[in-house]
Amino acid sequence: MGTDSSGEAEAVTAAGLDPLPEAFGIARGAVDAGLGLKLLGGLAVRVVCPSFPPRLRRDQDIDFACLSKGRKEVAAYLERNGCQPDRRFNNLNGDRQMYFTAPSGRPIDVMVDRLAMCHTLDFRPTFDRLPFTLDVVDLLLSKLQIVEMNEKDARDLLQLLAAMPLASGSEEGAAPRHSHRHASQAGGDQPGGNQPHSGAQFIDTDRFVKVLAGDWGWWRTVTANLKKLPALAAERPHLHPPEPPYDAAQACQRLLELAESAPKGVKWKLRANIGDRVRWYELPEEVGH
Repeated sequence: MGTDSSGEAEAVTAAGLDPLPEAFGIARGAVDAGLGLKLLGGLAVRVVCPSFPPRLRRDQDIDFACLSKGRKEVAAYLERNGCQPDRRFNNLNGDRQMYFTAPSGRPIDVMVDRLAMCHTLDFRPTFDRLPFTLDVVDLLLSKLQIVEMNEKDARDLLQLLAAMPLASGSEEGAAPRHSHRHASQAGGDQPGGNQPHSGAQFIDTDRFVKVLAGDWGWWRTVTANLKKLPALAAERPHLHPPEPPYDAAQACQRLLELAESAPKGVKWKLRANIGDRVRWYELPEEVGH
């Protein structure tokens, strides 16, 4: 894994090649139009962690999520805003993924209902929690489910864990009303923050436990990554955000405890008995457009 170059990040910003303003403008316009189109991936992490140093690279795609019930309206909205569709790909795969090219020339992937990588994350249950991005716990899970985790994934995970408290989301409005240094920077027309529409942001431990307790493969991959992260952060201090409001290592330990203690069903236990003798994850391939 290579290291991020601050010089390259500055050059990307200086050249006006940062994809976030364009991506956030699309997400903001979707909210104004009453459409469900949410950022995911590294750009979504930047939105929910606006005061941490951004991870920038020249070839970064724009990743969105939408629901199948609104995908035709989303596709029409993107076209109205100058995004060119790959009609052949979208006709063949539009029930699960759509592909566009942004006005800037950047690729746009739109995942429909689920993010299918090493594991499949169904984001429909929490889709409406935040206006501009998938819910924080789903952003976390989307990174923790990567078996061959690289440095950029580790950095995104550490930022999320350092920016957000852990809390139960089982009761409506259960988000903790902690005030921390990100809150004042959220919202408006700035590419950062979901809070003006949704209250405090947090990592929903109930959602986290439900996903892991329902699938041994998910549990196996996520717990392995949570065990790796603190050591990786210690070895590579540049991955860890400066002056974070929360301790990422403590959050990893707490999530591991929750994963271990959560009640598991018969199906989970039967798969656990097989263990690593059978591969428990998929190896995602790049999709050609």
